Amino acid sequence: MERGGAEEIRIPPGSGDGLVSRSPAHFPLWPTVDGPLGLSEEDSLPYARKFFKFGFLLLPGLWAINCFYFWPVLRHPASFSRFLRRYVVRSAIGFVVFSLALLCWALTFMIGGKQTMKKVSCLFFVDSISLPIEL
Repeated sequence: MERGGAEEIRIPPGSGDGLVSRSPAHFPLWPTVDGPLGLSEEDSLPYARKFFKFGFLLLPGLWAINCFYFWPVLRHPASFSRFLRRYVVRSAIGFVVFSLALLCWALTFMIGGKQTMKKVSCLFFVDSISLPIEL
């Protein structure tokens, strides 16, 4: 069945609406989540690069923004240039590593409690008077 230039395939009843579109429009045309209102692929490369590099300046939230804003690049990697994909994928990896490190740090102090604070204060030569909690 041809309808509007898109090939359609019938599937058994009870599993959806019965039509699956196989049109070329299935793949995203825009590398950003805001579609045609966003950036073209050529314009988005400098932004992805800046978000990635500024993430190393202790701003890992920019890596998360980079992953969110360029979600179509992560979702359909073969549809976009490898340079754009490189920055977006590395931002995703950096954000995951930072999140895991932050989670481990938080769990260390949540589980260890005051004993961990004493060990850390001795390790870094922190005076116990300057700590906001009583040991």
